[in-house]
Amino acid sequence: MERPDAENSTSGLRGDYSQARADYTVPQDHASYGEAEHDRWRRLYARQVALADRHAARAYREGLKRLDCADGIPDFADASAILTKATGWQIVAVPGFIPDEVFFDHLANRRFPVTRWIREEDELDYLVEPDVFHDFFGHVPMLLDPTFADFMAAYGAAGARAREMDAVDMLARIYWYTVEFGLIEEEGEIRAYGAGIVSSAGETVFSTTDPDVIRLAFDPVRIMRTAYRIDDFQSTYFVIDDLDQLMGGLVDLDFGPIYQSYREEEPFPPDEIQPGDTRISLNKTEDATQ
Repeated sequence: MERPDAENSTSGLRGDYSQARADYTVPQDHASYGEAEHDRWRRLYARQVALADRHAARAYREGLKRLDCADGIPDFADASAILTKATGWQIVAVPGFIPDEVFFDHLANRRFPVTRWIREEDELDYLVEPDVFHDFFGHVPMLLDPTFADFMAAYGAAGARAREMDAVDMLARIYWYTVEFGLIEEEGEIRAYGAGIVSSAGETVFSTTDPDVIRLAFDPVRIMRTAYRIDDFQSTYFVIDDLDQLMGGLVDLDFGPIYQSYREEEPFPPDEIQPGDTRISLNKTEDATQ
């Protein structure tokens, strides 16, 4: 699937694009996965679910249980049946990264693109491009939550205006700091719901427990103006109070004037506090507006 750090071209990208349809979908061909690939999934799953039980958001944990995918690479058709009944979403298999406009269209129509191949044995701890484990384990559980599911569809629909106004980079930062690397405050604790966090052993613990990490109160305009890191753990995360805040941040704003005001400006560095930021501490008792 497309991510904010991907190129629009498929040249040089992993995955077989030769049989891709116009919308970049391909058959999953679940029967073609070998036992070694299913075993790799099971080991990745066992490692990450143990961390998710402690550090992941409630909606994520509940969605993962409903998908029941511990025993091997899931069949997208079976998972789609669960998703469609719950929130109207379905999974479509793709070779890997896909262009922005195709990605936005899939999301707007409640189709979530999931890469069909799985990482190699020497990539268990770090992967440059998202594979089936990142896409499915990281993203799909949250799509069973009705509020998050609506947010993702609204995000896809917002893509057309961002493209018209040459502001896809700004909209992509919303995706990056929420869908991929979002944190939520629940019961006085900081927990993860972003796919890039919950599918990474190191970042799951780092993002939710490191006392020196910059965690800021959710602010969609601030997010759209903030650069991000693609080659290391994030240095800044944005924390929502609840999932309703995500949807409000997307539908209550007129993005047009925001794009016009800031699209030509250099984004804020990802590791700096800005005037007006509200920093969120781990125990929620030391919040301070900078």
